[in-house]
Amino acid sequence: MTEVNPADRTAASTEPAGGRTNLARALTTRHIQFIALGTSIGTGLFMGSSGAIQLAGPAVLLAYLAAGIAVFMVMRALGEMALREPMAIGSISRYAHEYLSPQIGFMVGWLFIIELLVVAMADVTAFAAYLERWFPGVPLWVWIVAAIASVTLLNMVHVKVFGETEFWLSLIKVVAVIAMIVAGVAIMLFQFGMPAGETAGVHHLWEHGGFMPHGPMGVLLSLTIVVFAFGGIETLAVASMEAEDPERAVPRAINTIPWRILIFYLGSVGVLLCLAPWDSIDGSTSSFVQIFDTIGLPGAADVLNFIVISAAFSGLNAVTFSIGRMLHGLAELGDAPRSFARTSGRGTPVMAILMVAVAVSFVLVLNQLIPEDMFAAIASVASFAVVFTWLMFLLSHISMRRRIARGELEPGTFNSPAGMIGSICAAVFVLVLLVMLAIEPQSQMAVMVGGVTTVILLALGFVVRGMRGRRLANDSRCAD
Repeated sequence: MTEVNPADRTAASTEPAGGRTNLARALTTRHIQFIALGTSIGTGLFMGSSGAIQLAGPAVLLAYLAAGIAVFMVMRALGEMALREPMAIGSISRYAHEYLSPQIGFMVGWLFIIELLVVAMADVTAFAAYLERWFPGVPLWVWIVAAIASVTLLNMVHVKVFGETEFWLSLIKVVAVIAMIVAGVAIMLFQFGMPAGETAGVHHLWEHGGFMPHGPMGVLLSLTIVVFAFGGIETLAVASMEAEDPERAVPRAINTIPWRILIFYLGSVGVLLCLAPWDSIDGSTSSFVQIFDTIGLPGAADVLNFIVISAAFSGLNAVTFSIGRMLHGLAELGDAPRSFARTSGRGTPVMAILMVAVAVSFVLVLNQLIPEDMFAAIASVASFAVVFTWLMFLLSHISMRRRIARGELEPGTFNSPAGMIGSICAAVFVLVLLVMLAIEPQSQMAVMVGGVTTVILLALGFVVRGMRGRRLANDSRCAD
C-alpha cells in the first residue's frame, strides 16, 4: 500500500527510548466475537431507551432499525479499511490520516478520545448509581474509585485478560437480554404478574396515541439518542488490531451486526413496549427495571439491575481499552506524546492506560467543581463526536474506494457490500442526524460545542503536523 507517508511509517515504527512499542496480538476469534456482542449492549440501551421512547413512542423501533443499518455500513467500511493492512501501525484514526489528510486524522483521533472519555464518565457514574439501589448508605465515590482502579488493573495485565473479562461480561449481557425477551413474551402470553385490569400485549404499540404519536419528526429526533446507544461499537475495530487472526475474526464479528441489532435492540425494546404503555416510561431509572417493577416482579428488577451494573462495568472496561489503544496509535503516528507508544513486556500500553485512569478521574472531579450547565455543555461533545467520527470514517472509506476505482489501489479482501454507494448513503444519513442535533433545542449545545472543539482540534492538527514535518526535515539534514 502507498497510503501512509514513508517518513511517517519510519518514524512511527521507531521505538521510544527505554521501551518497546509492539502491542500483543492475543485476542482470539472468541474474544473478538464477544467484544462485538458486548459493545452492542451497553448503558445506552438500558438507560438511553427511555428518552428515545418519550420522543418517538413505539415508532422508536424504526429509529433503531435505521440507526442499525447505518452502524452496519460504518462497521463494514471500517472492516474493509482495517483488513487492507491488518498489521499496520496506528489507531483507527489512521484511516482518516491516510485517505483524507494527516490533520484530519489528528482531529478524528482526539475527538474520538474525548467522546470515549465522556462515555467512560457516564459508565462509571451509572455503575455507582445502580449499586446505590442495593447499598444506599455507601458513598458513590467509593464505587467510582473501585471501578476505575479495577478496569485499570485489568487493562494493564495483558490484552488476553481484557478479552476474557469482556467475554464473560458480554456473555452475562447476552444471556440476560435474551432471557428478558423470553420472559417478556411469556408475560404477554400468560399475563404473569400484571396488575388487575391491565394486560401486556402488542396492542400497546398502536394504542395511547398511535404507533407514531409525535409524527415523523419525533422519530427523527429520537435518532439523536438512539445513535448514542451504538456509540462505542468501534471498539471492535480497535480490538481487531490485537487479534491473533484478524482476517478470520473481524469479518465474522462484523457480519453478525444485523442479527445482533434485530435481537438486542428491536427485540428487547419491542418487548419492553408491549409490556406497558410507552408513555408510562418516565426515564427516572432504567426503562427495563421500571417496567418489571411496575408489573410486580421486583426480583426480576433486581436481576436486571445486576445486568445494567455489568453493562456499565463492561462499557468502562471497553472504553479504557479503546482510549489506551487510541493514545498508543496516535503516538505511533506522531499525534500524541511518544511515551504513550511504549508497551510493557506483556505488550500493553501502560502509560496510555494510566493516563486514561487519570483523565476519567479528572473529568469526574470536574463534574463536581463546575456549574452543571457548563459540564452538560462539555458532555454534549460526546453526542456530536459519535456522529461526526462516523462521518469521517465513511468519508475515509469513500476516498479509499475512489482510489481503487482509479486503479491507484488494489481491491481489498473484505469489501463493503454496497461499496462506495453504501457509504455515501450512510454519510447522507449521518448528515441528517447532524441536522437533527442542530435543530433540537436539547442538543443544539452539542453541535455548537462539538463544532468548536472540532475546529480547535483541526487547527492543532496543522500545528502539530507542521512541527513534526519541520523536525523530520531537520533530522534528515543532520543525517546528511
